[in-house]
Amino acid sequence: MDGTVPSARRGPPSPAGVIKRAPPPPPPPPLAMSSLAALREGYERFDPRAYLHNNYLPPRADFSSEEFVVPWKLRCLAETFASGEIQGRTLIDVGSGPTIYQLLSACDHFEEIVATDYLAVNREELGRWVRGDPGTFDWTPFIRHVCKIEGRGEPWQEKQRRLRQRLRRILPIDVHQPDPLGAPLHPKADAIVSAFCLEAVSPDRAAFARALAHVASLLRPGGHALLLGALGESFYLAGAAALPVVPLAEDDVRAALRDAGLGLRDFRSYAMPPALRTGVDDVDGVFFAHAQKALEG
Repeated sequence: MDGTVPSARRGPPSPAGVIKRAPPPPPPPPLAMSSLAALREGYERFDPRAYLHNNYLPPRADFSSEEFVVPWKLRCLAETFASGEIQGRTLIDVGSGPTIYQLLSACDHFEEIVATDYLAVNREELGRWVRGDPGTFDWTPFIRHVCKIEGRGEPWQEKQRRLRQRLRRILPIDVHQPDPLGAPLHPKADAIVSAFCLEAVSPDRAAFARALAHVASLLRPGGHALLLGALGESFYLAGAAALPVVPLAEDDVRAALRDAGLGLRDFRSYAMPPALRTGVDDVDGVFFAHAQKALEG
Protein backbone atom coordinates (compact mmCIF):
# COMPACT_ATOMS: atom_id res chain seq x y z
CA MET A 1 0.00 0.00 0.00
CA ASP A 2 1.97 2.92 -1.29
CA GLY A 3 1.18 6.50 -0.55
CA THR A 4 -0.69 8.12 2.28
CA VAL A 5 -3.97 6.82 3.59
CA PRO A 6 -6.36 9.60 4.71
CA SER A 7 -6.61 10.17 8.42
CA ALA A 8 -9.42 8.55 10.36
CA ARG A 9 -11.53 11.56 11.27
CA ARG A 10 -14.81 10.08 12.46
CA GLY A 11 -15.17 9.34 16.13
CA PRO A 12 -16.46 5.98 17.31
CA PRO A 13 -20.08 5.37 18.23
CA SER A 14 -20.86 6.16 21.83
CA PRO A 15 -19.94 3.24 24.10
CA ALA A 16 -22.67 1.74 26.21
CA GLY A 17 -23.33 3.86 29.23
CA VAL A 18 -21.84 7.19 30.04
CA ILE A 19 -18.11 7.58 30.35
CA LYS A 20 -17.25 10.03 33.09
CA ARG A 21 -13.87 11.45 32.33
CA ALA A 22 -11.78 12.73 35.17
CA PRO A 23 -9.90 15.92 34.39
CA PRO A 24 -6.42 15.02 33.18
CA PRO A 25 -3.61 15.60 35.64
CA PRO A 26 -1.14 18.32 34.80
CA PRO A 27 1.69 17.19 32.55
CA PRO A 28 5.11 16.64 34.09
CA PRO A 29 7.14 19.78 34.63
CA PRO A 30 9.59 20.77 31.86
CA LEU A 31 12.55 19.52 33.87
CA ALA A 32 11.25 15.96 33.45
CA MET A 33 12.11 16.29 29.76
CA SER A 34 15.57 17.68 30.35
CA SER A 35 17.64 14.53 30.02
CA LEU A 36 17.70 10.83 29.42
CA ALA A 37 18.71 10.38 33.06
CA ALA A 38 15.50 12.08 34.21
CA LEU A 39 13.45 9.88 31.89
CA ARG A 40 15.09 6.72 33.18
CA GLU A 41 14.43 7.80 36.76
CA GLY A 42 10.76 8.34 35.95
CA TYR A 43 10.44 4.88 34.44
CA GLU A 44 11.53 3.32 37.72
CA ARG A 45 7.93 3.98 38.83
CA PHE A 46 6.35 2.44 35.71
CA ASP A 47 3.53 0.04 36.61
CA PRO A 48 2.81 -2.45 33.77
CA ARG A 49 -0.59 -3.43 35.14
CA ALA A 50 -1.74 0.17 35.41
CA TYR A 51 -0.52 0.87 31.87
CA LEU A 52 -2.44 -2.13 30.54
CA HIS A 53 -5.57 -1.10 32.43
CA ASN A 54 -5.41 2.45 31.08
CA ASN A 55 -4.90 1.53 27.44
CA TYR A 56 -6.02 -2.05 26.75
CA LEU A 57 -9.40 -2.31 28.41
CA PRO A 58 -12.61 -0.47 27.35
CA PRO A 59 -13.26 2.16 26.26
CA ARG A 60 -10.06 2.18 24.18
CA ALA A 61 -10.04 -1.59 23.68
CA ASP A 62 -13.66 -1.81 22.54
CA PHE A 63 -14.11 -4.31 19.71
CA SER A 64 -17.72 -3.45 18.95
CA SER A 65 -16.63 -1.07 16.18
CA GLU A 66 -13.63 -0.82 13.87
CA GLU A 67 -13.53 2.89 14.64
CA PHE A 68 -12.19 2.49 18.15
CA VAL A 69 -8.44 2.98 18.47
CA VAL A 70 -7.32 -0.56 19.36
CA PRO A 71 -9.18 -2.23 16.46
CA TRP A 72 -7.74 0.47 14.19
CA LYS A 73 -4.20 -0.41 15.27
CA LEU A 74 -4.80 -4.13 14.82
CA ARG A 75 -6.22 -3.60 11.34
CA CYS A 76 -3.24 -1.49 10.26
CA LEU A 77 -0.93 -4.35 11.21
CA ALA A 78 -3.13 -7.12 9.83
CA GLU A 79 -3.55 -5.45 6.44
CA THR A 80 0.17 -4.75 6.13
CA PHE A 81 1.24 -8.30 6.95
CA ALA A 82 -1.52 -9.73 4.71
CA SER A 83 0.43 -8.58 1.65
CA GLY A 84 2.89 -11.43 2.29
CA GLU A 85 5.79 -9.12 1.48
CA ILE A 86 7.01 -8.80 5.07
CA GLN A 87 8.39 -12.16 6.13
CA GLY A 88 11.61 -13.93 6.98
CA ARG A 89 13.52 -15.53 9.79
CA THR A 90 13.62 -12.86 12.52
CA LEU A 91 11.39 -9.99 13.60
CA ILE A 92 12.44 -7.75 16.49
CA ASP A 93 9.83 -5.93 18.53
CA VAL A 94 11.53 -2.78 19.82
CA GLY A 95 10.31 -1.59 23.20
CA SER A 96 7.59 -4.22 23.60
CA GLY A 97 6.42 -2.92 26.95
CA PRO A 98 4.05 -5.39 28.62
CA THR A 99 2.02 -5.93 25.40
CA ILE A 100 1.80 -8.61 22.70
CA TYR A 101 -1.03 -7.33 20.46
CA GLN A 102 1.48 -5.79 18.02
CA LEU A 103 2.83 -9.28 17.25
CA LEU A 104 -0.41 -11.13 16.55
CA SER A 105 -0.36 -10.70 12.77
CA ALA A 106 3.43 -10.85 12.58
CA CYS A 107 3.76 -14.29 14.15
CA ASP A 108 2.46 -16.02 11.02
CA HIS A 109 5.31 -14.69 8.89
CA PHE A 110 8.52 -15.20 10.93
CA GLU A 111 10.34 -18.18 12.35
CA GLU A 112 11.48 -16.24 15.41
CA ILE A 113 10.18 -13.16 17.19
CA VAL A 114 12.42 -11.30 19.63
CA ALA A 115 10.71 -9.05 22.17
CA THR A 116 12.73 -6.31 23.85
CA ASP A 117 12.29 -3.74 26.59
CA TYR A 118 14.46 -1.49 28.75
CA LEU A 119 12.47 -2.30 31.89
CA ALA A 120 12.85 -5.61 33.69
CA VAL A 121 9.24 -5.40 34.94
CA ASN A 122 7.98 -5.40 31.36
CA ARG A 123 10.24 -8.26 30.32
CA GLU A 124 8.97 -10.22 33.32
CA GLU A 125 5.34 -9.50 32.38
CA LEU A 126 5.96 -10.77 28.85
CA GLY A 127 7.68 -13.88 30.16
CA ARG A 128 4.70 -14.70 32.36
CA TRP A 129 2.37 -14.47 29.36
CA VAL A 130 4.61 -16.65 27.18
CA ARG A 131 4.68 -19.31 29.92
CA GLY A 132 0.94 -19.08 30.44
CA ASP A 133 1.28 -18.19 34.12
CA PRO A 134 -2.01 -17.57 35.95
CA GLY A 135 -3.02 -13.98 36.59
CA THR A 136 -1.44 -12.47 33.47
CA PHE A 137 -3.30 -9.92 31.36
CA ASP A 138 -6.02 -11.53 29.23
CA TRP A 139 -5.20 -10.91 25.56
CA THR A 140 -7.95 -13.27 24.35
CA PRO A 141 -10.26 -10.51 22.98
CA PHE A 142 -7.35 -9.12 20.95
CA ILE A 143 -6.40 -12.54 19.56
CA ARG A 144 -10.02 -13.31 18.67
CA HIS A 145 -10.38 -9.97 16.90
CA VAL A 146 -7.22 -10.43 14.84
CA CYS A 147 -8.36 -13.91 13.79
CA LYS A 148 -11.68 -12.37 12.75
CA ILE A 149 -10.22 -9.58 10.61
CA GLU A 150 -7.63 -11.88 9.05
CA GLY A 151 -10.56 -13.97 7.87
CA ARG A 152 -8.90 -17.37 7.65
CA GLY A 153 -11.15 -19.11 10.15
CA GLU A 154 -8.20 -19.87 12.42
CA PRO A 155 -9.06 -20.78 16.03
CA TRP A 156 -7.74 -18.10 18.35
CA GLN A 157 -6.05 -20.74 20.49
CA GLU A 158 -3.86 -21.72 17.54
CA LYS A 159 -2.65 -18.17 17.00
CA GLN A 160 -1.91 -17.81 20.70
CA ARG A 161 0.05 -21.08 20.65
CA ARG A 162 2.03 -19.99 17.58
CA LEU A 163 3.00 -16.63 19.07
CA ARG A 164 4.09 -18.23 22.34
CA GLN A 165 6.13 -20.78 20.41
CA ARG A 166 7.86 -18.23 18.17
CA LEU A 167 8.45 -15.55 20.80
CA ARG A 168 11.71 -17.23 21.79
CA ARG A 169 13.73 -14.40 23.32
CA ILE A 170 12.91 -11.42 25.54
CA LEU A 171 15.95 -9.14 25.71
CA PRO A 172 16.96 -5.82 27.30
CA ILE A 173 17.34 -2.90 24.92
CA ASP A 174 18.43 0.72 25.05
CA VAL A 175 17.39 2.59 21.92
CA HIS A 176 19.65 5.51 22.81
CA GLN A 177 22.76 3.39 22.26
CA PRO A 178 24.23 2.98 18.74
CA ASP A 179 23.97 -0.80 19.31
CA PRO A 180 20.57 -0.98 21.04
CA LEU A 181 20.95 -4.66 21.95
CA GLY A 182 24.44 -4.15 23.40
CA ALA A 183 26.36 -5.54 20.44
CA PRO A 184 26.01 -5.52 16.65
CA LEU A 185 23.30 -7.88 15.45
CA HIS A 186 24.35 -10.71 13.10
CA PRO A 187 22.50 -11.57 11.00
CA LYS A 188 20.37 -8.46 10.79
CA ALA A 189 16.63 -8.68 11.34
CA ASP A 190 14.22 -9.04 8.43
CA ALA A 191 11.75 -6.67 10.08
CA ILE A 192 11.17 -4.58 13.19
CA VAL A 193 7.99 -3.52 14.91
CA SER A 194 7.85 -0.74 17.48
CA ALA A 195 4.69 0.48 19.19
CA PHE A 196 4.55 3.62 21.35
CA CYS A 197 8.17 3.36 22.39
CA LEU A 198 10.55 5.87 20.81
CA GLU A 199 8.54 9.04 21.44
CA ALA A 200 7.90 7.93 25.03
CA VAL A 201 11.59 7.48 25.90
CA SER A 202 13.10 10.49 24.12
CA PRO A 203 13.56 13.91 25.73
CA ASP A 204 13.18 15.80 22.44
CA ARG A 205 12.63 15.36 18.70
CA ALA A 206 16.35 15.11 17.97
CA ALA A 207 16.70 12.24 20.45
CA PHE A 208 13.66 10.56 18.87
CA ALA A 209 15.30 10.77 15.44
CA ARG A 210 18.59 9.39 16.76
CA ALA A 211 16.80 6.52 18.49
CA LEU A 212 15.00 5.65 15.28
CA ALA A 213 18.32 5.61 13.41
CA HIS A 214 19.77 3.27 16.06
CA VAL A 215 16.79 0.97 15.72
CA ALA A 216 17.03 1.02 11.92
CA SER A 217 20.59 -0.33 12.24
CA LEU A 218 19.08 -3.63 13.39
CA LEU A 219 17.52 -4.15 9.94
CA ARG A 220 19.06 -5.91 6.97
CA PRO A 221 19.10 -4.02 3.66
CA GLY A 222 15.58 -4.19 2.26
CA GLY A 223 14.14 -4.96 5.70
CA HIS A 224 10.84 -3.50 6.86
CA ALA A 225 9.95 -1.25 9.80
CA LEU A 226 6.42 -0.97 11.17
CA LEU A 227 5.82 1.81 13.70
CA LEU A 228 2.83 2.74 15.81
CA GLY A 229 3.06 5.85 17.93
CA ALA A 230 1.45 8.86 19.51
CA LEU A 231 0.84 12.23 17.88
CA GLY A 232 0.71 15.42 19.92
CA GLU A 233 1.16 13.70 23.27
CA SER A 234 3.13 15.29 26.12
CA PHE A 235 2.52 12.79 28.98
CA TYR A 236 0.86 9.53 29.97
CA LEU A 237 0.13 7.75 33.23
CA ALA A 238 1.30 4.30 34.34
CA GLY A 239 0.37 3.97 37.99
CA ALA A 240 2.30 6.43 40.14
CA ALA A 241 4.39 7.45 37.14
CA ALA A 242 3.39 10.49 35.07
CA LEU A 243 5.78 10.06 32.17
CA PRO A 244 6.74 12.73 29.63
CA VAL A 245 6.42 12.14 25.89
CA VAL A 246 7.96 14.20 23.11
CA PRO A 247 4.98 15.64 21.17
CA LEU A 248 5.30 14.57 17.53
CA ALA A 249 3.60 15.84 14.40
CA GLU A 250 3.23 13.68 11.30
CA ASP A 251 6.03 15.60 9.59
CA ASP A 252 8.38 14.82 12.49
CA VAL A 253 7.84 11.09 11.96
CA ARG A 254 8.26 11.31 8.20
CA ALA A 255 11.49 13.30 8.53
CA ALA A 256 12.95 10.91 11.13
CA LEU A 257 12.20 7.91 8.92
CA ARG A 258 13.88 9.59 5.96
CA ASP A 259 16.94 10.55 8.00
CA ALA A 260 17.22 6.95 9.26
CA GLY A 261 17.43 5.67 5.69
CA LEU A 262 13.91 4.25 5.70
CA GLY A 263 11.72 4.86 2.67
CA LEU A 264 8.07 5.44 3.54
CA ARG A 265 5.67 2.91 2.07
CA ASP A 266 2.47 3.70 3.95
CA PHE A 267 1.38 6.27 6.52
CA ARG A 268 -1.95 6.42 8.33
CA SER A 269 -3.25 8.52 11.19
CA TYR A 270 -6.12 8.30 13.65
CA ALA A 271 -7.63 11.27 15.48
CA MET A 272 -8.44 10.39 19.10
CA PRO A 273 -12.16 11.16 19.61
CA PRO A 274 -13.46 12.84 22.77
CA ALA A 275 -15.01 9.62 24.12
CA LEU A 276 -11.55 8.03 24.30
CA ARG A 277 -9.81 10.97 25.99
CA THR A 278 -10.06 9.42 29.42
CA GLY A 279 -7.47 11.50 31.32
CA VAL A 280 -4.68 8.89 31.29
CA ASP A 281 -2.78 10.94 28.69
CA ASP A 282 -3.27 13.96 26.44
CA VAL A 283 -2.73 12.23 23.09
CA ASP A 284 -4.20 13.91 19.99
CA GLY A 285 -3.91 10.91 17.71
CA VAL A 286 -2.02 7.81 16.63
CA PHE A 287 0.13 7.14 13.58
CA PHE A 288 1.01 3.97 11.72
CA ALA A 289 4.01 3.90 9.39
CA HIS A 290 5.41 1.18 7.16
CA ALA A 291 8.88 1.95 5.88
CA GLN A 292 11.62 -0.03 4.18
CA LYS A 293 15.40 0.12 4.43
CA ALA A 294 17.16 0.74 1.15
CA LEU A 295 18.96 -2.10 -0.59
CA GLU A 296 22.71 -1.71 -0.58
CA GLY A 297 24.24 -0.65 -3.89
